[in-house]
Amino acid sequence: MMMFAAAALALALAACGGAPPDTTLVLSSDPDLRDRVAELLPELSERAGMELVRPVRVERRSRGDLESYLLFKLNEDLSPEESEYLTESYALLGLVEEGLDLREILLSVYNEQVAGFYDPDSTALFVMDDMPVETLETVMIHELVHAVQDQGANLDSLTAEDRGNDRQAAAQAAIEGHATLIMLEYMAEELRGEPMDLSTLPDLSQRIGPALEGLRNQYPALASAPAIIQESLLFPYLKGAAYVAALWQTHENRPPPFQAFLPQSTEQVLDPDRAWGQGEDPPTELDIQVPASHEILYQNTLGQAELGIFLEEHLGSGSRTLARGWDGDRYLLLRTPEGDHGLVWASVWDGEEERNRFTEAARGFLDALPRLARLEEAELFGRPGAVLRVGLPSALALDIQEGTGR
Repeated sequence: MMMFAAAALALALAACGGAPPDTTLVLSSDPDLRDRVAELLPELSERAGMELVRPVRVERRSRGDLESYLLFKLNEDLSPEESEYLTESYALLGLVEEGLDLREILLSVYNEQVAGFYDPDSTALFVMDDMPVETLETVMIHELVHAVQDQGANLDSLTAEDRGNDRQAAAQAAIEGHATLIMLEYMAEELRGEPMDLSTLPDLSQRIGPALEGLRNQYPALASAPAIIQESLLFPYLKGAAYVAALWQTHENRPPPFQAFLPQSTEQVLDPDRAWGQGEDPPTELDIQVPASHEILYQNTLGQAELGIFLEEHLGSGSRTLARGWDGDRYLLLRTPEGDHGLVWASVWDGEEERNRFTEAARGFLDALPRLARLEEAELFGRPGAVLRVGLPSALALDIQEGTGR
């Protein structure tokens, strides 16, 4: 897990102190780094509510090494072909310009932010070799929480690509929100000299939000990225921290946001009442079949969070509320028999009122999409649904069924 932006929330708070370290908890070729991490780990494990069952490896690496790793991970997580198809899908929805180099933007943003990261593949934390331990405190605290998380929750499996974009984003929010909240509490307590429970603050998102928003101006690569990219990168930290705070407010002993408390959709992150208890509302999976004459190039989900960004991009501030009532979606990027590309997006909703409110508003900007677009209400396996076609004829036969999960 790469720590994106969270360090900037607390860099000015304080340097941390600690007890004599138990260095058997840490494997490192750097004695100073080993000692400091050994001081931090036991308390961070306790704060995370997760047991530390094996030592954590921590090493320094050059900026060149870290940048090479970022490129390696980008190639692993987003191939050039997948990046092209994802970008084209976003372009057909009017979220990015056609021909945008998504990989270049992401790599620029990551390189702009890099200071250290936890790598689940090698179960190791790597930090920059040209930064003193004191400067790295915030990064290490955040990333060491990831190391503890990974020993009990297997972070790679939670964010696996086959879970789909929305479930991945929800899991990422739990992971990053958990680490961010622990980091902020730790640093704030060092500054104040007394225990703090940030989950008791009723306006946590409002307090963290301005700091994250300020990053847009501090980091040029982030500031120049399309809104869909900016928002997707910031969402896990801001909304994830609020989700974990809500979990801690409603459950005793501050449980970690995994297993029964892992959010299954960005809807659950945005509205934690839907993640557990009587209000639990798991997302509906969709499966879309198209005629054999049309090739499926790419498919994924938007989720409530990205649907909200889509609406705000086209309708302006305040329109994200139209995404409330979303209950599941899937989109397909298709190649037609003529060789053209088009997109079909299907969604199901909690009720007709929510669905109709969305479709009535969305029809007002269809002409702004780059190709001819049609949006229709539909009954999908007995549920209120909507089907959007961009660059595809309305006569294209679709078989939309409830899926079994991906």
